[in-house]
Amino acid sequence: MKHYLQVYQKFVSTAFTQASSFRISFFLVILMDLFFYFSTLASVIFIYDHVEYIGVWQKSQLMFFISFMLTLDWLHMTLFSESFWMMGEHIRTGSLDFILLRPIHSIFSVFFRHFRPATMVNGLVAIFFLIKYGLALNLSPLSWALTPFLIILGLTLLLIIEIIISIAMFWIVEGLGVNFLRMQIQHLSRWPDFIYASLTRKVLTIFLPVLLIGSGPVRFLYDYKDYKLLIGLIIAIIISWKLMLILWNVGLKKYDSASS
Repeated sequence: MKHYLQVYQKFVSTAFTQASSFRISFFLVILMDLFFYFSTLASVIFIYDHVEYIGVWQKSQLMFFISFMLTLDWLHMTLFSESFWMMGEHIRTGSLDFILLRPIHSIFSVFFRHFRPATMVNGLVAIFFLIKYGLALNLSPLSWALTPFLIILGLTLLLIIEIIISIAMFWIVEGLGVNFLRMQIQHLSRWPDFIYASLTRKVLTIFLPVLLIGSGPVRFLYDYKDYKLLIGLIIAIIISWKLMLILWNVGLKKYDSASS
């Protein structure tokens, strides 16, 4: 673990060096993400100007859920997002060869390599709204203590699902379409499970468990007796993790370097 932390420290250091060389891009990324956060929150606020409830949740409940998912998205954008876009480039150009030669696990090398310093600041906005609407709901001290842990659990499942989807790049080489599919999966997970019809909800909970990412943790924070989706989240992480490792090894065997 110490070795991996030292390697990741170098990854982060390199990312900051690169970001400081392109200052305009750095600030544009900040503005883009802030626009995304505020437009997402504003759209929900606009709807509640006309209705009192959406499904079974009132305004503060859904706004806390959205803030929870924005915080999760912030961590994803900062720590992992860029690596998914680069994976297709690595496969297409053959530079993945050099990544696979590193004396660390290939999944770590591919998906933890690219850190985005520009999005770090934006997390303050997501956390601010998370705290604001959490206070409006009078969450218990235990719920506050559990929130960071549950965000990490949701992020873990999202990351595993995205890696499984990205493994398709080994076969189709071009990663643009796969990454857009991955982004659509993200979009599905950003809304609570009850807004979907019964059949769709079952599919997105059992077969492609993206609704567990946010609904499982948030429902549990609202009511500790509503723990079924949270247990489902943990089970989905275990099953998806094993599936990811199997498919990753199959993908590596399929990989035919462009540089050979």
